[in-house]
Formats: sequence, C-alpha cells, structure tokens
Amino acid sequence: MTIKSDRWIRRMAEQHGMIEPFAPDQVRHEERRRVISYGTSSYGYDARCASEFKIFTNVHTTAVVDPKNFDESSFVNIEDSSCIIPPNSFALARTVEYFRIPADVLTVCLGKSTYARCGIIVNVTPLEPEWEGHVTLEFSNTTPLPARIYAGEGAAQMLFFQSDERCATTYRERGGKYMGQRGVTLPKA
Repeated sequence: MTIKSDRWIRRMAEQHGMIEPFAPDQVRHEERRRVISYGTSSYGYDARCASEFKIFTNVHTTAVVDPKNFDESSFVNIEDSSCIIPPNSFALARTVEYFRIPADVLTVCLGKSTYARCGIIVNVTPLEPEWEGHVTLEFSNTTPLPARIYAGEGAAQMLFFQSDERCATTYRERGGKYMGQRGVTLPKA
C-alpha cells in the first residue's frame, strides 16, 4: 500500500471526478483575507467545511446517546458562515467536496492541526474503496469555552492509500448504508 502524492490526487480529481469541487492548489487566502487552508497538499487533500451544521444539545434531556436509536431532536440546525460549539460538546457538519473513492484506494480523514491546537478535534474516519458522498464531519470541543469552526475553509485532511491489489468487496458492492450521502448524515442503525 502506498500513500498518494499531489500529482496523483490532481490527476484523479481532474480525470476521474474523485473530488468535486476540486482545488488543485493549497488555498490560504481568499479575497485578501486569511483562511484555514484547503485544497491539494503534498500528500493529501484538505477538505472544506460546508455551512450546514448540527449542534448537539441536551434540551430534551436525552438520557443516553444511542447510535441505534438516535434522537434527531438532540441537534439544533444552523446554516451560517461559522458555528460556535458549546463547551464539552460537539457539532456535525459536512464537506463542501463530494468524494468518489476508487476501488483500490482507502482514504483516511484526519483533523487539521489548526483546530487541534484550539482543542477542537475532528473524528478520524475511513472512506472505504468505492464509497462516495459528502463526508459527515464531527467536531468535538474538548475545551471549557465555546469554540468556533468556519464554513468554506479547511476542516479535515484526506490521505489516500492505494493498495497493490483490489479488495474482495468494496463499499458499493456490499451496499454500505452511507453510500451516496448528501448533507449532514446522522447515524443509521
């Protein structure tokens, strides 16, 4: 298995639609303002956070957070240029980019150090071979203070690992439950 470089990422995005919309270079400034970087890096792609957020709240006094029986009313929906996550809580968001992962590639989604240095953690998650969709991102605020995340700016880095052989069954072939997801997607049992 080999990690793929910026040249491979550009080729796969431009010729095969692996990432849409695609930023072929790393972007650090937009319209004379600094942004948390996004786009192609040396060995990965920094995906942007969209303006659609679901902030976890316990206003309905949920006794247990259960992934098999998740209560959607545990979230407050916000569409804005940023999102403030309450202390010791989390928010869900999604990538601006829609990903189409090749059959011989495993992609790993990691948090960006800019957020990690502020106590905001992005859940590490794999994008399996032949999965496609918007990536649902989970931002945990580990601090005792409110924390802000920004839409339209870098939120997570994708690393692409290509195998020397194709897996026996891809995500598409086994009918994975998060296939083709659009928008922020809640847990499915």
